[in-house]
Amino acid sequence: MAYIGLFMSAFVSSTVAPGGSEAVLAYMAIQDYSAPWLIVVATLGNTLGAVSTWYLGLWVARKYPADRVMNDRQRQGIAWVRRWGAPVLLLSWLPVAGDAFCFAAGWLRLPLLLSALLILAGKAARYAVVVQLAGMVGA
Repeated sequence: MAYIGLFMSAFVSSTVAPGGSEAVLAYMAIQDYSAPWLIVVATLGNTLGAVSTWYLGLWVARKYPADRVMNDRQRQGIAWVRRWGAPVLLLSWLPVAGDAFCFAAGWLRLPLLLSALLILAGKAARYAVVVQLAGMVGA
């Protein structure tokens, strides 16, 4: 049941809704849950949440003109993705900016599989660091 809670926390944290899955993950790591499973579950939840934001960007691009819907953060995310391309999605774990990058990738119709793989790689690395640090603190 705890892993389901971690998955949900990670999913919500990676959408446009606020959340902090790192705290849940760190707490579970200190409680001696399996580190590899923690990383896998959190990464999958967070990646799926980011992919939903990618789809939101795609949907908005199809339905509404950019100047009517996008906020400044989304416009800035599109500018970054246009400048740096898909590799910027490795930074999708960043607070605030990461959601904008995922939205922008959908808006710009970057390939979904490439986007998802880059998002997954960045988020897995971040969660591995969180688990490692929590393990050092909990020891």
